[in-house]
Amino acid sequence: MGKKDVEALDITIDELPTYLHTNHSVYMEVADGLYYLTDVNDQYWRAQDTNRFNEKGHYVDCSPLVPTIAEFLDLPFHDGKSVRAMAGEATFYASGDGKDMPEDF
Repeated sequence: MGKKDVEALDITIDELPTYLHTNHSVYMEVADGLYYLTDVNDQYWRAQDTNRFNEKGHYVDCSPLVPTIAEFLDLPFHDGKSVRAMAGEATFYASGDGKDMPEDF
């Protein structure tokens, strides 16, 4: 799990699949939460709640695992809404390695 970059990405929902294929993860901020959208060993996709942690200190999954990005983007996981449905109100951030980022991220 990477760290949320400070600068927002200038990305549309149509560009998001290519971005995820290339970068493997992104943070999605909506009015009532921050979610980490990521792959699992390049095979499955999931959304994770950044406000909840498991016993290993990792974000807790809040969506089931699905095999394709297309399926993932349309999967309802947040109050019945999918990434695609929330994209218009969401801000996306890169997931970086933490270098050159503020201490509070």
